[in-house]
Amino acid sequence: MDAGSSNSSSSKKKSSKENLDRFIPNRSAINFDYAHSMLNEGRRGRENPPASSLSRDPYAEALNMNGTRILPFTNKPPALFTSQQQDKPRRSIPQTSERILDAPDLVDDYYLNLLDWGSRNVLAIALGNTVALWDASNGSTSKLVTVDKGKGPITSVSWAPDGQHIAIGLNNSEVQLWDFTSKKQLRTSLGGHTLRVGSLAWNSNDILTTGGMDGLIINHDVRVRSHIVETYRGHKQEVCALKWSPSGQKLASRGNDNLLFIWDRTTASSNSPTQWTHRLEDHTSAVKALVWCPYGFEKNLLASGGGRDGKWIKFWNAHTGECLNSVDTGSQVCSLLWNKKERELLSSHGSTQNQLTLWEYPSMVKMAELTGHTSRVLFMAQSPDGCTVVSATADEKLEFWNVFGDPQAAKRAPKAKPEPFSPVIR
Repeated sequence: MDAGSSNSSSSKKKSSKENLDRFIPNRSAINFDYAHSMLNEGRRGRENPPASSLSRDPYAEALNMNGTRILPFTNKPPALFTSQQQDKPRRSIPQTSERILDAPDLVDDYYLNLLDWGSRNVLAIALGNTVALWDASNGSTSKLVTVDKGKGPITSVSWAPDGQHIAIGLNNSEVQLWDFTSKKQLRTSLGGHTLRVGSLAWNSNDILTTGGMDGLIINHDVRVRSHIVETYRGHKQEVCALKWSPSGQKLASRGNDNLLFIWDRTTASSNSPTQWTHRLEDHTSAVKALVWCPYGFEKNLLASGGGRDGKWIKFWNAHTGECLNSVDTGSQVCSLLWNKKERELLSSHGSTQNQLTLWEYPSMVKMAELTGHTSRVLFMAQSPDGCTVVSATADEKLEFWNVFGDPQAAKRAPKAKPEPFSPVIR
């Protein structure tokens, strides 16, 4: 394109921007004959228009608006963008839990994952050798299974995305698959580990990922007999937890070796151990808390939290491996959850306050601190609607918080009284 055409194009763009505020009259209100007559008269004096030409504007006369500006700006034009804080009412965050349940025999172990809330609104929790279920829709409780003492205690639980199937990791290295409705065991054991299985994650309804004290990470296709399809090797100590990205392409793993790995399933192989994409060493203690950002425009954002000697929350670009931000929380970070509706992050902690802290993201300004637990908050899970969070602690209590609720629905909850989880479980 030559210079002349470029200038012409620039001139056209500028002209179109200058005419964005032109007034389009209501045609039914216009006397077109009179307007046409006035336009022809105006052409004769175009080269030397009178000073009062505005008052003789033919369009203004046709609209009976002579003597006034057609588009007067009597007030300052509104700003194009306004702060979300100004537009939205400030959410009231209840400072007390709305329900407390007793959770007897809950194992006090930082490295395990004993709590999960399924898509069918059923909460599963491992209490010693038993998996107990609590139906949030009606408050009923039941028992899924009690394993033999030689196999237990149960070291991890995880619902499949369909909310129908649940995986259970055991202290003797077994992994069992159960059907929720029939309460029947579908697979007797998914082998592959030599020590306890403390972490589980579903990539889909068919692919279950397990992490063990032996440092191995294994992908199982639960539909087939030869179920081991990929193996990831990198951790030298126990795998504390596993999280698949929303896309299902990236796996984040954390371990007692202070390491955080990111794996890409597109490079996985059933014939040889898969090589990690990123090996992140910034944490100085065991990394247990780990969660992917649920917002689509930040699909590669990963948050992690360190243990007792490394009390930081760190944010990572999982594509590049870059640490984007670090925040010193002042206490052991046990678990993390994103608010699915707002740009907020919830963390649970150990000593000295054993609190839940709500952070605004990305400023990481504290919005609230929820206290009440008398021991470290080991596990958290989020309801399917994203509003309620349940926390489980070493003092054998479950507390339900309306921390992510809607502004209109969030009211100060009365002090809850502890209830037994289920007489059957005791």
